[in-house]
Amino acid sequence: MVIAQEKLIRLTPKPTITWDKLPDNFKLEEEPVQNTGQPLIAGALREPLELMGYIKPEMLIGGNLGICATVNNELEIKAPDWFYVNSIQQLTSGGDGVSNRITDRKSYTPNLEGETPIIVMEFLSDKDGEEYSVKRIHPVGKWFFYEQILKVPTYVIFSGETGLLEVYRLQEQRYELELPSPEGRHWIAEMGLFLGTWRGEKSGRFGYWLRWWDEGGNLLLWGMERLAEERQRVEEERQRAEQEHQRAEEERMRADKLAAYLRSQGINPDEIE
Repeated sequence: MVIAQEKLIRLTPKPTITWDKLPDNFKLEEEPVQNTGQPLIAGALREPLELMGYIKPEMLIGGNLGICATVNNELEIKAPDWFYVNSIQQLTSGGDGVSNRITDRKSYTPNLEGETPIIVMEFLSDKDGEEYSVKRIHPVGKWFFYEQILKVPTYVIFSGETGLLEVYRLQEQRYELELPSPEGRHWIAEMGLFLGTWRGEKSGRFGYWLRWWDEGGNLLLWGMERLAEERQRVEEERQRAEQEHQRAEEERMRADKLAAYLRSQGINPDEIE
C-alpha cells in the first residue's frame, strides 16, 4: 500500500502552489467543533506557554484558524485544531490608528504573511480518516496539505478519548512516524519543549490531554496547578512557622522550670554568667 502510494506520488505532476492573500470580503466556512473536548485540549496547550512568558508578539499560536494556499489555482484552506508559527508579520493599523492584534486574524497565508507553521495538530474527530487524507484534488486532504503543500516539519494526530498520540516528522519530503522517548514524550526542537500525554481532570473534563515539559523534564503547569502549588507552599510555610513557635515555647518553658529549680536551691539564675 505504501509502495503503491509513493509510486502514485512520483507519477503525479507536482502541484502549482502560490501564496495569495485572502480577499478581505472572503467569508470563511465555519465547521462545527466535533466535540466539546477539542477546544479545551487546544486551550490547555496554550495556557502554560502564556503563564511562563513563552509567547512573543511575533508568534502566532492558534486553533481553528484558516491556513491558506492556492494549489493549481484552487484556494485551499485548512483549520488545524492547534498550530504554532514562530514568526509572522504584524497586522497593519486599522483606520482608527489602533493596531489589530494577532487574535484579530481571520486567516493566515504562510510565506506571504510569515513563516510556515513549525507544528500542526489535529485532534481525531468523527470524520473517519480525514486527518490521514492524501487526496490531491480540490479540496485536498489534510495530510497532503500539511506534508506536500505547507511542508510542516511536525504533524501531530491525537485522540483525547484513547490517548493515542502520533507524531510525524518530515523526512525527505514524506512524513515518518516517530517513536516516543522512554518517558513517552517527543522533543520539539524548534520550541525547546517536550510534548506528551497526561491523564487527569481539567475544566470539568477527565481524560487524556496533551502537555508540555521543559528540557529538564519539568511539567509546565496550568494556572490551577500553579495556584494549588502556591497554596501548598504557603501552608508548608505556615506549618514550619507554627512548629518554630512551638519549639520556642517549649524552650521557654524548660528555661522557666530550670530557673525555678535553681531559686529553690538558693541560686539566683540571673547572676549566673
